[in-house]
Amino acid sequence: MNPTLTIARREFKAYFDSPIAYVVICLSFLMLGVAVFVWPGKFWQVDRATLSLMFEAIPIGLVLLIVPVVTMRLVAEEKRSGTLEMLITLPVKDSDVIVGKFLGALGLVLVLVFSTVLYPLLMFKLFHLGALDSGPVFSGYLGLVLFSAATVAIGLLISSVTESQVIAFFVTFIVLAVLYFMGELSELLPNVFGTVLRALSLRDHYSQFERGLIDVRDVVFFLSCATLALVLAFRSLESRKWT
Repeated sequence: MNPTLTIARREFKAYFDSPIAYVVICLSFLMLGVAVFVWPGKFWQVDRATLSLMFEAIPIGLVLLIVPVVTMRLVAEEKRSGTLEMLITLPVKDSDVIVGKFLGALGLVLVLVFSTVLYPLLMFKLFHLGALDSGPVFSGYLGLVLFSAATVAIGLLISSVTESQVIAFFVTFIVLAVLYFMGELSELLPNVFGTVLRALSLRDHYSQFERGLIDVRDVVFFLSCATLALVLAFRSLESRKWT
């Protein structure tokens, strides 16, 4: 089997061999349900068949909880336990290690993301709450896939430069939160700086998908973020050979 896929499968399976996957999935569903259906002024008060509130809540959960928890151990734990040296001496490329770990973590995040399909199926098909516009749903999930890929890659990069899972968690949390809410900060700065911040804001690029719009520029932005983070993580891993 391809070394990259072997590592990805190992990483994906490792999440379910520990409580991490189950805790993250259960806690995420609980928080999403509260945010969308219980919180005042949310789904039942809107009085129309829309999942826009769900697509607003999911990326916040990814940024503030799911991605930091899922990615904090990817490389940091390997460094701390000393198994990273053994892994990179095997007949696999550093790029196989990075991409494999990225795919394994992304796989878990996407399992959680696509499991939320149960909400539209149950609400609009089983309970007949109204006609659902499938266009924004499709674009919303496409946006979530791209958003997940970019944030997981950033989390992997941060995990690759530290040996502490705790540090990796908090740094990932802070970096992703800043990148997500950067658009709000742009309102406090002059036009030039504000434009730059909005161009780098994860939320601003994702919001187009929420509204049912698929812009090539937003697709390229998320793919570029993921690619750049993976390249930097590869360089970080490669640099250990020269220290």
